[in-house]
Amino acid sequence: MKVSDIKELLDAEIHSGDHLMAKEIVGAYASDLMSDVLASVYLDDKAVLVSGLNNTQLIRTAEMLDLSVIVMVRGKKPHPEVVEMARENGMALLTTNLNMYNSCGLLYSKGIKGFSNGRID
Repeated sequence: MKVSDIKELLDAEIHSGDHLMAKEIVGAYASDLMSDVLASVYLDDKAVLVSGLNNTQLIRTAEMLDLSVIVMVRGKKPHPEVVEMARENGMALLTTNLNMYNSCGLLYSKGIKGFSNGRID
């Protein structure tokens, strides 16, 4: 699934990363605890990070794991410094009004699998 398909599926707004709309995504990881994301050790660069976190830790965590696509859930409006940091790192930052459960359910229904301990489940 392409990032543009995710944008459409989740009725999301894009705040940065227009250049990544054609990027293929095969898996997802969802958490508001960045320590849980970091504990996954490895995530494929074709994964999307789904979170309700709205601070620069979200971007720093994605950067450390070489993730370039982030979806913020629950109608969060990203702080300007979050958008700027995503732009500086060449990341796609999307927001959706859906909650995390429904966002992940829709992604799963379209073939996006979850990541666990660095592999797709």
